Amino acid sequence: MNVTLYKQMMKVNMKGFMNYAFGSAFYILLMFWLYPGLAKNTKAIDELVQSMPEGVGKAFGLNGFDSAEAFISGEYYGLILVLILSIVCVQLSTQLMAKLVDQGSMAYLLSTPTTRAKVAFTQASVLATGLFLIIAVTTIAGFAGNAWFLGGDFEFDTSTFIQMNAAAFLLFFAVGGISFLVSSLANDEKKALGISGLITFGFFSLDLLGKISANIDWMRSISIFSLYQPGEIVNGKDMAASSLLLFVIGFIAFGLAIVLFRKRDLPL
Repeated sequence: MNVTLYKQMMKVNMKGFMNYAFGSAFYILLMFWLYPGLAKNTKAIDELVQSMPEGVGKAFGLNGFDSAEAFISGEYYGLILVLILSIVCVQLSTQLMAKLVDQGSMAYLLSTPTTRAKVAFTQASVLATGLFLIIAVTTIAGFAGNAWFLGGDFEFDTSTFIQMNAAAFLLFFAVGGISFLVSSLANDEKKALGISGLITFGFFSLDLLGKISANIDWMRSISIFSLYQPGEIVNGKDMAASSLLLFVIGFIAFGLAIVLFRKRDLPL
């Protein structure tokens, strides 16, 4: 790793990281604030959810309202956080690699006493660090929300909550790795952004459509988003195998990006 480059890129991107992190924290605190009022009408809301077509509840992660983590898993971790971190992965991976190549800044970096592999590894580390910071702030905000809004009046399983955050990080470690791979192979910023966005939101759409109808459930098998199931974590299902697979996908994608960037021809 090029430590000097890492510090500089973290400094450049820290404001963006914190904007997304505090935005995520705001939304999860909002969920905690809303839950006590909803919990008083749990039976009526559950009946309303059950009256919906099964695919709708499954698609949008409506996992019941009998516990705070069940509510948050569907209303926040199943959709809002997914959209926030998808945008982060697509935009940041493009800014860290393809944008620098497109603007000619990468040639300047490579003229210094460093190697392509070190530059790519450093940029990958910046992306992973940014994702970790956003998840860490979200997790801390969740514990604060539990203390402020739930107190001892409502049950909250901290172990399950931590598992949901770990699963979210691993999902976007994989998504970020794929986006970073695309960015490492592109010379044009807009093209990298478009391809990364198409892959990421294409995977998301396939998973969503597969949940809605059993007739097209096979679509989920080709989406890495199917490996991320916060509702199943709340229900006590062991997701260790899925989490490990997400880590492997991310590790391979980042590794390929570094290897291929080292070998490719760059425009002068």
